[in-house]
Amino acid sequence: MPQVKIIAKNFMDMVASLPAIKLDKLYNNVFICEAILRSLPPLAKKYVLQMLYIDVPVPSTMMEEWVLADGASKHRVAIDRLIQLRIFSEIVDRKRGTSYSLNRTFQNNLQKHIISGGVLPREPMNSDNAIKLPSLQELEAYANKKWESFLLQLINSGHGEKLTGISESMMKIFQRGLLSQRDKDGPRLTESGFQFLLMDTNAQLWYIIREYISNAEERNVEPADLISFLLELSFHVTGEAYNSNTLTEVQRKTLKDLEDLGLVKLQQGMKDSWFIPTKLATNLSVSLADSSSRKEGFVVMETNFRMYAYSTSKLQCEILRLFARIEYQLPNLIACAITKESLYNAFDNGITSDQIITFLQQNSHPRCADRVPSIPENVTDQIRLWEGDLKRIEMTQAHFYDEFPSKDVFEAACDFAREWGGLLWEDSKRMRLVVKSEIHNQMREFLHTQSK
Repeated sequence: MPQVKIIAKNFMDMVASLPAIKLDKLYNNVFICEAILRSLPPLAKKYVLQMLYIDVPVPSTMMEEWVLADGASKHRVAIDRLIQLRIFSEIVDRKRGTSYSLNRTFQNNLQKHIISGGVLPREPMNSDNAIKLPSLQELEAYANKKWESFLLQLINSGHGEKLTGISESMMKIFQRGLLSQRDKDGPRLTESGFQFLLMDTNAQLWYIIREYISNAEERNVEPADLISFLLELSFHVTGEAYNSNTLTEVQRKTLKDLEDLGLVKLQQGMKDSWFIPTKLATNLSVSLADSSSRKEGFVVMETNFRMYAYSTSKLQCEILRLFARIEYQLPNLIACAITKESLYNAFDNGITSDQIITFLQQNSHPRCADRVPSIPENVTDQIRLWEGDLKRIEMTQAHFYDEFPSKDVFEAACDFAREWGGLLWEDSKRMRLVVKSEIHNQMREFLHTQSK
């Protein structure tokens, strides 16, 4: 079974992957500089602040004195990260050795920010009778409903149902990695799609945003401008209304796409239109490692493989159905069991044992989360053993060759297959061999030359 791994990077990984010219352009935006400073490892953040008012390169030997002896590895990680983001420039001199200088644009913007204080990217609209703002509880309920509706549609697409209410640009993102289009059927979940459903909300959001930025140029949108706007969005205040007339056409289209996922709520008045950021949007600058925005767990796992989920969510019920057998549902309780058959179905869809165990651990009920381990060891061990059962036999497409004219031709064919890394089996006595299908054409051409 092929192993598929979804990697959900955060904004700073995407920023670091940008070309140098686009990265330098980003630093003209104060909010980008502030967001990047927030995201840096603690030691890297310390270096930036210490060098903020130093206009000359700082020798590497001097910086090494800023950390304790046992912090050498963290020091190296911090320096590498700063160089990746082009915040630091490395200057190598044969006589003076290596030194580092701070990116001048980044440095000037941070100095201004510290002196003048932070300001919002745009001011909220004045609340009056024409603008009826939802409460924070209503806004959170709206965001959760939108997000769960989107995930439920993804799950239902695995049964052949078509996605509705999703913009064309978002559909392209899902078709790139999460969905596959069959000949006459609707889109179906891929192995990556099933794995995506078991990720926590923060990681799912990063995956979608990463793909949305990656194919920005296909929509004639500059990736650097899109990153800049999305990071600006994370500095807005949750629940406040912001005038859409202050946005460019590209930014307005982006907001419509983000509305599909519940990141913003769009409203229209008699004259003006406005958008209201939800927590999903304002958490965009939060690191994947930050667990403060994660929801409280709801799963209780017993040693007899029975599982109780204290939830009223249809989405969570459908996610559990991906790897467990649902036995019955009460208004606030889902009773299910992990069985060999339910896990085999999950493994066939490309979900791995580690992903199932991680999902159970991340969603453990608070009373179970304090235990070590939070999931009984016999359950995690058995899940891995059942996955191992499927890996005992590996299917490989191959071709069988026999009736060689001579021993020399047979041995030459074996050597040729070895060189190409395609030899699977050989029988020197009966002059028979099996090779991978990938080198079948090359093997035929080789044997044809040998027969001349």
